[in-house]
Amino acid sequence: MTRSDLVNLLGERFPQLTHRDAEFAVKTMLDAMSDALAQGHRIEIRGFGSFSINRRPPRMGRNPRSGEQVPIPEKLVPHFKPGKALRESVDAAGARAPAAGEADRADA
Repeated sequence: MTRSDLVNLLGERFPQLTHRDAEFAVKTMLDAMSDALAQGHRIEIRGFGSFSINRRPPRMGRNPRSGEQVPIPEKLVPHFKPGKALRESVDAAGARAPAAGEADRADA
């Protein structure tokens, strides 16, 4: 699902919202989440999951072309951990549908 799909879904589900209002609501929510993560806060949405920041320590990498060692600085990266309800619903949906490659093999 893309951002525009989400805006369209909101517009369909809530006909009193104009497309512009739905777009503004989605943008405001995503901006607030981005700002909170940038400030180092943790975001928890019950039943969906939590977003947090993980620290990747500095390390030595290798330039694949020359083989030369290159220092890679510390990074802070966003991390998503799905909630129990989301994990269970995805698992249940996956159990009902065949895996991506299995449908092709069944036809052969």
